[in-house]
Amino acid sequence: MTKPLFQFDNTYARELPGFYVDWKGAEVPQPELALFNQDLAASLGLNGAELETEAGARIFAGVDSPEGAAPLAQVYAGHQFGGFSPQLGDGRALLIGEIVDPEGQRRDIQLKGSGRTPFSRGGDGKAVLGPVLREYVIGEAMHALGIPTTRALAAVTTGERVYREGPKPGAVLARVAASHLRIGTFQYFAARQETDKVRQLADYAIHRHDPDLVSADGKYLKFFSRVIERQAALVANWVLVGFVHGVMNTDNTTISGETIDYGPCAFLDAYDPAAVFSSIDHGGRYAFGRQPVILQWNLARLAEAILALINPDDLDKAVEQVTEELNRFPDLYRAQWLNGMRQKLGLKSEDAADQKLAEDLLALMADSGADYTLVFRTLADAATGNSQGLKAQISDLAAIEEWLARWTDRLSLEEAGPDVIATQMNAVNPLYIPRNHLVEYALEQAEAGDLAPVRKLLEAVTAPYEARDGFEDFTQPAPENFGPYTTYCGT
Repeated sequence: MTKPLFQFDNTYARELPGFYVDWKGAEVPQPELALFNQDLAASLGLNGAELETEAGARIFAGVDSPEGAAPLAQVYAGHQFGGFSPQLGDGRALLIGEIVDPEGQRRDIQLKGSGRTPFSRGGDGKAVLGPVLREYVIGEAMHALGIPTTRALAAVTTGERVYREGPKPGAVLARVAASHLRIGTFQYFAARQETDKVRQLADYAIHRHDPDLVSADGKYLKFFSRVIERQAALVANWVLVGFVHGVMNTDNTTISGETIDYGPCAFLDAYDPAAVFSSIDHGGRYAFGRQPVILQWNLARLAEAILALINPDDLDKAVEQVTEELNRFPDLYRAQWLNGMRQKLGLKSEDAADQKLAEDLLALMADSGADYTLVFRTLADAATGNSQGLKAQISDLAAIEEWLARWTDRLSLEEAGPDVIATQMNAVNPLYIPRNHLVEYALEQAEAGDLAPVRKLLEAVTAPYEARDGFEDFTQPAPENFGPYTTYCGT
């Protein structure tokens, strides 16, 4: 008997009827694998050789359902740019099933761009190659940076043309997540005052993501606290690497604490807390520096959705309890950010002046429009006495000299010597990130039929810390003629 390609154990389909619609992917004329993630397949316990095939392409396009699959479109709601949409759902995605990896971790496998569903809201349910590859590249880069994220298992071209301001090559992304539970999933049922379903969803989420709380007293409040902690750590990591999500709606905020949905996202070149790259974020709601504030706002929406579970006999008391938990968020975020910033500055010990030291450097970067990534890489050189690269990026020479003197004094409190400190810094400050101009070039070439630039970019960003010959162009900021960068929804 042939072993199935996937050992599915589909708890969402089995345990949560009414939370989804059974569905099937659309037929497409010619599914072909554009990229396949052999490393991820191996970590999932899958046979990559059997999946990197024509049969695998048909599965990942949504045309064929493998044995044991239970393809479904999940329903959820969400606040989008502050306005509440009571029904969103997977308008162009299908959860085909769950597997348990060799480490015992449950993973969703979802297809994105596989055609219309009952939640498509007038859309065609399709995706095009450029945005699919953007999510593939940036998700893999985030994983290499140690940031919790959905990951790409495969990108498949469909052989059809999809219209997005003109005809584009159609594609489907197969992605993997700890789950696709979102704040918006809770909001959907809470908005309908279906408290029993909110409780059912919370119990499922606890069992899946926080199983030690299953029998705990006050488990729903403790679960809320866990989500806060995961999200505080996540957004701190985004800020530390200069990542701008771009569309932090509540339906894009996961319960697992993973980054999800790489639509109008970008990485900073010039450091700017007000940086916005999304074409539709006209008010700067999701600007780089506002991401922690928005995350706390999103968590407040989760609190509202589960309030009746926290203390059903005394909602006023429940409000007090969730408010107390929410008020922890700024300190949790600040501690995560400061810990990460100390590492970026080469500091292992703690000093009360460290936060100001970091903030003063960021202020100099903002005034100079300095490249965020390169400043920290050249700072490692400065630890060993070569500060020319850093000084070249800061316009106020006197100010950076004064800052370097303070930083050098602070480094003298560390036990390690300069060479060790520089090595430690380069282990946390990436050299290669998905720079916006490189991403755009690679996607343009891919849509024209050449995947080599995408593969080269992936090679760079999936090993982001150690300099390698042949990747010099991947360390440089965008050329001046690249102009202001704008990204669009549509993955």
